[in-house]
Amino acid sequence: MGHRDAEGCVDIPRLRAGGVSAIFFALWVPVEITGAAATARAFDLLGAVEEQIRRHPDALTLAASVKEVRAARERNKIAILLGVEGGHAINNDLQVLGQFAARGVRYMTLTHDAATDWADSSNDAPRHGGLTDFGREVVREMNRLGMLADISHVSDQAFRDVIEISRAPVIASHSCCKTICNAPRNLSDELIQALAARGGVFHITFHNAFLSQEYANASKALASESAVRKQATKQKFGGNEARKLIEGQRTSDEFIRTGKLPQVRWEKIIEHIDHAVRLAGADHVGLGSDFDGAFMPQGMQDASQIPKITEGLLSLGYSETSIAKILGGNTLRAMGESERIAVELRSEPAS
Repeated sequence: MGHRDAEGCVDIPRLRAGGVSAIFFALWVPVEITGAAATARAFDLLGAVEEQIRRHPDALTLAASVKEVRAARERNKIAILLGVEGGHAINNDLQVLGQFAARGVRYMTLTHDAATDWADSSNDAPRHGGLTDFGREVVREMNRLGMLADISHVSDQAFRDVIEISRAPVIASHSCCKTICNAPRNLSDELIQALAARGGVFHITFHNAFLSQEYANASKALASESAVRKQATKQKFGGNEARKLIEGQRTSDEFIRTGKLPQVRWEKIIEHIDHAVRLAGADHVGLGSDFDGAFMPQGMQDASQIPKITEGLLSLGYSETSIAKILGGNTLRAMGESERIAVELRSEPAS
């Protein structure tokens, strides 16, 4: 991460150029990896993050609380926060959840593209009608541990179950507005408002197929050709997810150049932010880029481009106070509330 890379989206120079002083790294485990192997994969990724922090102590520091994020800013360091993406990584074991929390993980995306044994996914056929009883236990334990429950990727019913059970604010770490782009991962106006009503934060992702209905529709028409390319990439790079993503971005760029896919510009991010703010207010919207995890729109190819979001919101008449909330203040507020509730829950007598 120490040098400015020609590939990917995030490294220290580009975070600095973009004014990014805190960022969540997602410990993402593909749904094909299950059981103990999924847990091991997530901990391997956590170790890789820790190694980068060890290599670059003058620039990076691990942050597991609001206080530590603010302290990093005071020392001109980039705060690295951790989230687990895919609840299958805990292998149906609350002790593993606790181990992640002890290592600094502060949110978990309850599912990814497939249902877990205890929660339904937006990209999979319903198996449980939302959360199972164990799924409810997971959410309650996350509250006790001070981990934010992340509902990006879960089914609508699982979403409703989570916000009913959780005493702490709930986040959508990387989703967009379904009214603008009707993708399964995106949230309806009703769900965005429900999330906000419980103090949550809706983080807008930058992925082309969630920003643009035109791009999403064209992608479906290219499904067969894309699948062939994806399989060839998988055979070439195996488990190297970073390299496979970069190759996928190149395929997307090629399809755009040849007119098979439409160009999506960074201003679509502003459109989604503005729609969400009109629904939920500026206190409940944030940024969920999915850098190095998705295909970026033109003009927002990497972390150095983040100031464009400030410029775009200023052009719409947003106040500096509201913009500061969207750029990170709302996320810190939700984290702080989660921390407070965790202290309360741990002090309550056992039932």
